Parts: sequence; C-alpha cells; structure tokens
Amino acid sequence: MADIEGACEPRFDAVRAALATLLGKDDVGASAAVYLEGEQVVDIWGGYADADRSVGWERDTLVGVNSVSKNMTALCALILADRGDLDLSAPVAAYWPEFAAAGKEGTLVRHVLSHTAGLPELSGPAVVEELYDWESVTAGLAAQAPAWEPGTAAGYHALTFGFLVGEIVRRITGRSLGRFFAEEVAEPLGADFHIGLSPEHDHRVAPLIPPPSLTDEYASSAPPGPDGTRRENAGAAIRVKDANSTAWRRAQIPAVNGFGNARSVALAQSVLANQGSAGGVRLLSPRGCEPAWQEVFRGDDRVLGTPMSWTVGFGRFGNTFGWGGWGGSLVVSDPGSRLTVAYVMNQMIDREQHEDNRGMEIVMAAYDGLYR
Repeated sequence: MADIEGACEPRFDAVRAALATLLGKDDVGASAAVYLEGEQVVDIWGGYADADRSVGWERDTLVGVNSVSKNMTALCALILADRGDLDLSAPVAAYWPEFAAAGKEGTLVRHVLSHTAGLPELSGPAVVEELYDWESVTAGLAAQAPAWEPGTAAGYHALTFGFLVGEIVRRITGRSLGRFFAEEVAEPLGADFHIGLSPEHDHRVAPLIPPPSLTDEYASSAPPGPDGTRRENAGAAIRVKDANSTAWRRAQIPAVNGFGNARSVALAQSVLANQGSAGGVRLLSPRGCEPAWQEVFRGDDRVLGTPMSWTVGFGRFGNTFGWGGWGGSLVVSDPGSRLTVAYVMNQMIDREQHEDNRGMEIVMAAYDGLYR
C-alpha cells in the first residue's frame, strides 16, 4: 500500500487504510479529511501531483474539485440569509431586478439554490471561453425563459447554479462570489480553498488527470435527458484541458472552479455540520445551518435522470448532505453526528465506463471510526 502522510486519530485508522488502498490501486494522488464537532480528526494525503508520478502530493497541494465547489457557493448564500441580508423565500428579482424578464418574476431564491429554477442550461455560450465573461453570462440568464415553472420540477443546474447564486451575492454585497468566500469564509477559518485561483498559487496545483485510456480532450458529458437517454451537450463542453488551463483558474465559475484539498473542503463544510462554527470560529447561527439539510424538492431530476432530494444548496442523502465533483471528489456532512468527510484527488474516473466508489469508501471508513 502507498505511504500516507499527515495526522489521523487512532480510532479513524480505517480512513488511513482506505486512502492507502485507493492510492495503491486507482489513484495517483489524493487527500482525505474528517472533521468531528468542528475539529480536525483526520488530515492525510499521499501519492503524486502529476501523471508522471515525479512530483509528490504535498500537504498544501491544491486541485480543481469541480462541482464540490457548489457546496462552498451555497454556504455563502446561507451566511447572507443568516445575517438577514438574503431572504430565501424572496423573488430573485428583489435583488436582481433584470431577472424578472421572460416570466421569472416569481422565481424565488430557494428555487435557484435547489435546482428548481428551470434554468439548467446556458442558452448562449457555445465555447468555454465565453464562460469567463461574467456580465455576459448573467445578462443572458436574466433574459432567459425558464424551461419549466420554477419550483414545480428539478433539473441539475450544473454551470448555471454558480452564476445565479453568485450574481445574487454580488448584487447584495458588491463582491464577487470568490471574493466574498475568501473574505467571509476562507480567511476567518484559515481554509485553503479558492473559487478561482490567483497566480501565486499556480505552483501548488495538481492538474486533473483524465480517466485511464482517455486524453485531456475528455469532456464532461451532458447528463441524460428526461427519458434517460444520453444527449449532446447543449452548450460549452468542458474538457480536462480546459479545467487545467490558466484561464480557467483565473475565472469566476462558482459552480465548478473551486480549488482546494480535502482539509480545506472539510473545514469549510464542517461549519454547517457543527451548528455554524468550526475551530472556534462562528460563521452562522445553528438555525442558519438548517436549510442545508431541509428538503425543498424530492422527485425525479429532469437533468440527472434519477430520483433526487434537493435542499437549499445541497443534495440530501438520508441524514446527510453534500455533493461531489466531476471525476471523483466528494464532501459529505452529517449534522446529527456533527461529522464532515472530504476526499479530493487528481485521477479522474469516467462513471459511464467504471463505477467510482472512492469517495464513499472514505466516507464509510470515517463512520467506522465514529461508531467505534
């Protein structure tokens, strides 16, 4: 098994063993972290930061976590709601007047956060570079008609989620989502997580590695349609080479271009699992955390083609909430146990070709320690 570095409380040794097994089998480089009652109990890493296995994965290695970023974007919205600056039941147009166009005057903030707003796809951008123009993308969303009556159905808002929530945050605070997260979450907690990445961190980034036998042209596939059949991407197809590019790192695409490691992901999300605080730092009240696990929608997701339970910003799975990212990264929080588990890696797996249970193996190993 691979060598594992970092700290792990003895009762959570199963997490260390699970990561070592993954690194000895499917993974190139990865990190895992567990926070319990807002305190770190596991912070481990191992393997390599590059496909050639010539550069070791270090304590401060960062990697693009793709849709795990949505968890951070949602946290920002919940902080504003807890402060009374954002009403989750108010129309989006109360903060973003132009959004009322094309029949969206009744679209509520909680519809946007629960993937029920009817805007699962961008009608404009055809190439990735167009996603880097914040004003153009958000203006397009404001003008776009919903694909269904908001609140009546759900469809995973893969890219639009971050632009929609991010523009609401910007209208309220005058700050980009990335800046708000940095100043109100990352800095107070000391969490090494970034939505968009500035140049001084480039040397720490472990590029994503496409699934075995595939190249960096490998693209995030369009989710299945309502009938379960695969379809072509309606908009810009994001390839591994795009997610590894400098332009991608510099952009603000809050649904998908967060950079961090398991430690920083688990630390930030443990705030919600631990009644609003972590490491002695309080970001929101206990009541302010509750929308993260309170169900807003249950039923078939029109985009994912599978039954889903959506809360205000998160997927709900039994008594837990969280979300994973394209390629394999994952964070899961359990408010009942005040537990948060994160797994972040650079070796992607194509779920259409192979089952990927790596993140869940780390989660189940954490539960093994919790109930010892």
